[in-house]
Amino acid sequence: MTDIPGAGDTALRQTGAAPLLPADPRRIGPYVPLGLLGSGGMGRVYLARRADDGPGLAAVKVIRPEYAEGPDFRRRFEREAAVHGRVRTPRAPHLLGTGFDDTLLWMASEYLPGLSLAEAVRECGLMEPAGVWRLVAELGEALSALAAAGVVHRDLKPSNVILSPRGTHVIDFGISHAVDSSAITTTGNRVGTPAYMAPEYLREGRCDAASDVFSLGCTLVYAATGHAPFGDGTGVDVMHRVAFEAPDAEVMAELTETDPALAGLLAACLAKDPAGRPTPRQLTDAATAAGHGRAANWQEPLAGRIRDRQQGCAVLEGMPVRETGLFRTPTEPVLSPPAAGSGGNGKRRRPLLAAVAGIAVGAVAVGAFLLTRPGLDSPAAAAPTSVGSVTASATPTSAAPSSSASPSGKDAGEKKKDKDKSEAQTAAAPDESSSAPENTPTPTATQGGSTAPTPTPTATVTKTASAPATPAWISGCTYYSGTELTDYGDTGQRVVQVQCMLTKRGYSVGSSGVDGEFGRDTQSAVKQFQSAKGLEVDGQVGPNTWAALRSST
Repeated sequence: MTDIPGAGDTALRQTGAAPLLPADPRRIGPYVPLGLLGSGGMGRVYLARRADDGPGLAAVKVIRPEYAEGPDFRRRFEREAAVHGRVRTPRAPHLLGTGFDDTLLWMASEYLPGLSLAEAVRECGLMEPAGVWRLVAELGEALSALAAAGVVHRDLKPSNVILSPRGTHVIDFGISHAVDSSAITTTGNRVGTPAYMAPEYLREGRCDAASDVFSLGCTLVYAATGHAPFGDGTGVDVMHRVAFEAPDAEVMAELTETDPALAGLLAACLAKDPAGRPTPRQLTDAATAAGHGRAANWQEPLAGRIRDRQQGCAVLEGMPVRETGLFRTPTEPVLSPPAAGSGGNGKRRRPLLAAVAGIAVGAVAVGAFLLTRPGLDSPAAAAPTSVGSVTASATPTSAAPSSSASPSGKDAGEKKKDKDKSEAQTAAAPDESSSAPENTPTPTATQGGSTAPTPTPTATVTKTASAPATPAWISGCTYYSGTELTDYGDTGQRVVQVQCMLTKRGYSVGSSGVDGEFGRDTQSAVKQFQSAKGLEVDGQVGPNTWAALRSST
């Protein structure tokens, strides 16, 4: 754990943010970062608050410098901010501002304390029908507001839907575009998540409000069943199914069995012909007609998780900004203060240290003399009752790690709900020392007796056993304790845990170090580790690779 006051520590974990790393900025425009909400290939998103102790929390997106300096990317970023600024609805976070300060290109929006729909399903279970109907009504309101502002989201999916105490919200307008402006992408390119793209967008590159309704239908099917209606993944096969095939029959049958009216509405949202889909306003009306016009309470344990996020935010808002520096992982270990009465004067201790050193040298000399002197006739000399410790010569006692059997077999190929899910967002400063502890042997010398007048002494050296130290990749990496499949493109605490353990084991995860982003360098390090441990080399961190990473060898 980092050295954070108890209330602040708990509050930061409640919000879902990870502690800041030393390389994270200390100031972003008028905002002071408190924690890391997420990261991706383009940049990072921080939980922050105003430096002047102003009310409220913000989610501040910071673009990587290599992208921020490019004029084309800057124009795209400005376009995103302009599109976001056009959206005025309680169903989307308010844009608070943008800026370009000291190579930091940033955008701040209102922080909504809650869970994404993807997190809610993964960690709290499938949404009950009443909860899905609430999503229909409130996301219908969100899409109506986007349509009124002339905005097409283009990337509506479970991770871009937030469930908060105030209801449902749509976030991330990174690839949205205004209907009256040119598209961001060039001809032939498609931007988005294949399992949630609209068929007309995949086939023709055309998208409008009806396309967002299709994506909404896919998102709601996932909320109710845990599966996207055309399968999961990023491959061409998924895009082909979305563009030309019917939804998965088993998934839709499961939905029909649960709530036929809901299944019929979502099937209409998934029509290949955009003209056959309901409008956003019709979605809201359908929820009202089905008796779900009034928002139902979020189900448990989801409601409890959302309350925790809200309470954590309240604590952070009440803390003075000057105390937020404690939320940063320290760069060096905290040393214990000197014992009382030491006086802190190094000069006074030098004579004492010199005396102790002299006594130690004398003890070694006496021990050597006793070990090599001729035997005496006295019985006591033949079997001494106490022997001084003798420092061993240059034989190291730390051996190479044993070649004990390592877990083998292929990791699970599908990301499933992690039953443990403790995912303690502890931020203990990683132990920067990766060297094994030096064990100084303390052999005992036993002099053997003999009837000869001048016996030749023998010495038996016995090494004192010591408990093995906990490896640095276990003691210094405490960011995540589950076994959920972690793969290329993932971000967050699971990736930080993987990178931390690999680094402690001597593998390189790239020049960025432990940054919480599962890129090519991290994937390469995982493959090297899997090869060394006899695992199937697939670059994915599943249960078997998690177990091997956490082993003591």
